Amino acid sequence: MTSVKTPADEAEARAIQDELRHRVVLTEHGPPPGQGFVTGVDVAYDDTRDLVAAAAVVLDAATLAVVEEATAVGRVSFPYVPGLLAFRELPTVLAALDALTVPPGLVVCDGYGLAHPRGFGLACHLGVVTGLPSIGVAKNPFTFSYEEPGTRRGDATALLAADGAEVGRALRTQDRTKPVYVSVGHKVSLDNACAHVLALSPRFRIPETTRHADSLCRRALRKAS
Repeated sequence: MTSVKTPADEAEARAIQDELRHRVVLTEHGPPPGQGFVTGVDVAYDDTRDLVAAAAVVLDAATLAVVEEATAVGRVSFPYVPGLLAFRELPTVLAALDALTVPPGLVVCDGYGLAHPRGFGLACHLGVVTGLPSIGVAKNPFTFSYEEPGTRRGDATALLAADGAEVGRALRTQDRTKPVYVSVGHKVSLDNACAHVLALSPRFRIPETTRHADSLCRRALRKAS
């Protein structure tokens, strides 16, 4: 079973990020869109009971049919600190991934990868500790600047860090809808990550991986609560 250490405090969490971020692989293209499996992961919280529920949903990349799904419920073991959310979510996400009986393939996180104030969001952290190719797809903008992309599906603009480096893209997945925010996690190129997101979003703004995982983790949390 894949596991991660729960830091004692914020300083230790940042030190772990500093150590692991150098292991992110940015030189691999990643699996081709529309082939093999792709897995969405997401979490839901019950703050009154300190519970977190995670879901992992495997889709056939060619048909987008659900192949397998798994959930895990745990206690929140790290406080909410902006930029350190992975330490709250990752233990339960890993437990859900470990419960799968098929290989996850590419993992799509509801969140960020390189587009993160410390360059090491959940998608990067998950990819490094599991060795799986991973990307982040977020619904809302975070700590970067960007120009609004064109209005048509597939239009995209760069997400820029404070130093001007491209850390992701604002990607329009449907005509005249708000973009999603795509960033590399591990072992996937940014061009390929965007191609995957478009392939996973044939009808809706949000990729099917995230839609399925969001619904499943919420059901798991209601059942646990």
